Amino acid sequence: MLKEHLRRAIDPRHAKGMDTAELRNEFLIETLFEDGTIHIVYTQYDRMIVGGAMPSKGPLTLEVVKETGTPNWLDRREAVLVNLGTDGTVEAGGETYSMNNGDMLYLGKGTGSVTMSGTTAKFYIISAPAHREIPARLITIDDAKQVPLGSRDTSNERTIYQFVHPAVMESCQIVMGMTKLAPGSVWNSIPTHTHERRCEAYCYFGLPKDNFIVHMMGEPQETRHLIVQNEQAIVSPPWSIHCGSGTSAYGFIWAMAGDNMDFTDMDVVEMEDLR
Repeated sequence: MLKEHLRRAIDPRHAKGMDTAELRNEFLIETLFEDGTIHIVYTQYDRMIVGGAMPSKGPLTLEVVKETGTPNWLDRREAVLVNLGTDGTVEAGGETYSMNNGDMLYLGKGTGSVTMSGTTAKFYIISAPAHREIPARLITIDDAKQVPLGSRDTSNERTIYQFVHPAVMESCQIVMGMTKLAPGSVWNSIPTHTHERRCEAYCYFGLPKDNFIVHMMGEPQETRHLIVQNEQAIVSPPWSIHCGSGTSAYGFIWAMAGDNMDFTDMDVVEMEDLR
C-alpha cells in the first residue's frame, strides 16, 4: 500500500504564528513505518521526498509518485534508501542489494521501479531531483567517512558518518549521512546553524522506549520546538535552525538537497544570539 502526503513550503512569517498542532502538521512526520505500507511525503522544499517503507507483510514496490508528474518516480530523480531495520533486500535497475542495519543505497536517475523486501526491514527514503545518471552504489558504515565532533563535557560528543558525500561518492544534489551520539551525550548540531541554500531532513532513531527528542527549529531569534519520538522525521526548511536534545543518547539520519554540496557551508548562529 502506498500513502502519499504533500507538504507545501511555509514562509517564516507564517510559522511565527503557528501553534503546536500546526507546527507538527507542517514539519513533523509522525508515521514513517507502518506494516505493509510505503509512506511518501513530497515537500516543496527543494522538491525533496521523505518517506518510509516497512515490507513486513511481503515485498513493496515503489513505482509511481503522483506529485512528481512522471511515469516513474525516478525518471528525473535520485534516491537514497537506508535500512533502519535488519535483513533487507532492494531490487532496482536489474540488480539485487542485500542491506543490513545502517546501510545506505544510492539509486541514480532513471533507475526505474524499486522493490523492497524483508520482514524485519525498515527502509527510510530520501529523494531529490537529478540532472544526470549516476551508477547505483551500496555504502556501508565501513565505507563512510567518520568525523568525530563535540565533547562529553558539553554533552555533545558524537561521530558524523558521511555516506552520500563528495568525500565518499558523487551524486547530483543529495548529501546524506548519519550522526551517532556517545553514551551520556544528548545535544546534536551545536552550535546550530541555517543554510538558505539547502533544505534538510532529520530522522531520529535508536531512541529507547519512553524517551524523546526536543527538536529546535524556527528562525534564530524566533525559535520553536517539537517533541519527537523514535523513528519520526523532521522537514527542516532552509530558513530554520535545526538542533536538538534528547532524554538519552540516540542517532539521526541527516539529508540535504539544494544549490551546493558543501557540507560545511553553514550560517552558524552564535549561542548568545538565540532567542
